[in-house]
Amino acid sequence: MSNHSPLQHLALVSESPGLGFAELARVSAALQKQAMRDIGPAWGPRATVDSFATLEDVPIDYWPIIIRDDIEVNDASGIHLDNSGHPFALAQFSKGWSLTASHEMAEMLCDPLGNTVRAGPSPMPGQQRVEFLVEVCDPSEAAEFAYSVNGVLVSDFYTPHYFDPKPVVGVRYSFTGAINKPRQVLRGGYLSWHDPVTDHWFQQTFFGAAPEFRDLGVLAQSAGSIRRQIYQRTPKAFTTRVPQGSMALMASGGIGMASESGGPRAQRLRAHIDTLVAKK
Repeated sequence: MSNHSPLQHLALVSESPGLGFAELARVSAALQKQAMRDIGPAWGPRATVDSFATLEDVPIDYWPIIIRDDIEVNDASGIHLDNSGHPFALAQFSKGWSLTASHEMAEMLCDPLGNTVRAGPSPMPGQQRVEFLVEVCDPSEAAEFAYSVNGVLVSDFYTPHYFDPKPVVGVRYSFTGAINKPRQVLRGGYLSWHDPVTDHWFQQTFFGAAPEFRDLGVLAQSAGSIRRQIYQRTPKAFTTRVPQGSMALMASGGIGMASESGGPRAQRLRAHIDTLVAKK
């Protein structure tokens, strides 16, 4: 981990009546440890994760992860920015909500813009070298591959070695070791990449009895980030992460500072979220 990496601040806030502040604080402490102890040394970002009682209390330079009851998005279309260009995430409150929050935190830290790619050999026969979208939790996102921090369930994530050309004994490809070779997709997960020859995006998914390949076609630059367009084409990704169908919306885009207090920002962000949920 670079000592010169900027320190990013994340906020965990509940808008679910069923999720009290004590549990929120316990999970935020576990996510803080995961970010600094596990994700940071592997990928470089340094982050704090703090819990707040209300969205109005969240400082303007924090990226919020908001837990709510009313997030039932079936087409994975919710990749958003607030009015100031900050990333934010939504996670539905359920038995496994900490796993969803951990997943979104890890991917927010490793690729906040949703456009980072890494080159490597394609897993699809007939293709050569391709560009993989960096979504560090997707290939091993299912609950069976998660691990515990302070007794809290958090998401496995792959390391930069995941894109190595060949497997090497002793190399860690995901934090838990569940992934044991480069570019492996475990049951309940998926992997997305761009083929420069055809200009199409492809996926390997493992949502059924066996892995399969999908041709997603061409992604338009004017249609938002790569992550946004991939999520729109991968609805099952939101039903395989955690028990009881918890779902999440991941923000992606520019990182900006707003010259306003937390209250007005919270009001606008909440109104924006309500509009998204109304479109489900």
